Amino acid sequence: MRFEGTEDYVATDDLSVAVNAAIALERPLLVKGEPGTGKTELARQVAGALGLQMIEWSVKSTTRAQQGLYEYDAVSRLRDSQLGDERVHDISNYIRKGKLWQAFEAPERAVLLIDEIDKADIEFPNDLLQELDKMEFHVYETGETIRAGQRPIVIITSNNEKELPDAFLRRCFFHYIRFPDAETLARIVEVHHPGIKKDLLAEALTRFYAIRDQQGLKKKPSTSEVLDWLKLLLSEDLTAKDLREDAGNSLPRLHGALLKNEQDVALFERLAFLARRGQ
Repeated sequence: MRFEGTEDYVATDDLSVAVNAAIALERPLLVKGEPGTGKTELARQVAGALGLQMIEWSVKSTTRAQQGLYEYDAVSRLRDSQLGDERVHDISNYIRKGKLWQAFEAPERAVLLIDEIDKADIEFPNDLLQELDKMEFHVYETGETIRAGQRPIVIITSNNEKELPDAFLRRCFFHYIRFPDAETLARIVEVHHPGIKKDLLAEALTRFYAIRDQQGLKKKPSTSEVLDWLKLLLSEDLTAKDLREDAGNSLPRLHGALLKNEQDVALFERLAFLARRGQ
């Protein structure tokens, strides 16, 4: 069971090594990187490539670790008891299975994605240490212990919004997805926009990397944003010549796909103003 990338996902050699190492070690794979570098999509592609079920747990600021295990719906049970419903005599009717429970009881090995774990409270990762380590947990309301029949492949993503506890990090295999170089990015573009003209791609990527390298930029455009920008360039039927003629302007055409806040737009407008004054 090895992951080598797919037709729809360009995986660098070091990323493939990380995925396969985590599978061999049976440890969660913790993936960090800039937003838009394909961390979430990696889990989906691993599941697709290995022919496994995909279970996705999207973490929010209000998410609690217990929700990944199960939740006891006491309110529904109280309401049913008031209505005389016979279901109240079986407490299991009010246990809502979480994503970890679903992954543990899957008939075959599954890929469990815990997406953007750094959005949750700082105690969230520590609250899952035991369950992810032993692959089991106890349901206090029913007295049963849920154990994983097949140990799932766990992929955890983080945008580095907050530091994760050392005890949690120690139990993971870590990989940081570096921003792709021009050659790798060109391969990624070819997957999403097959047949794109090479001169247009070369000119667009030159402009794109120049924007990313600009000092003082608050948010650097990501892989997903350059793909959106190229889609717009193609839909407008723009050519490499159009981009070269536009090179004198600090703001590129359709820059709203690349620059996502007013500070960065103002920075490039100021650079354009200074360039015109220097002519």
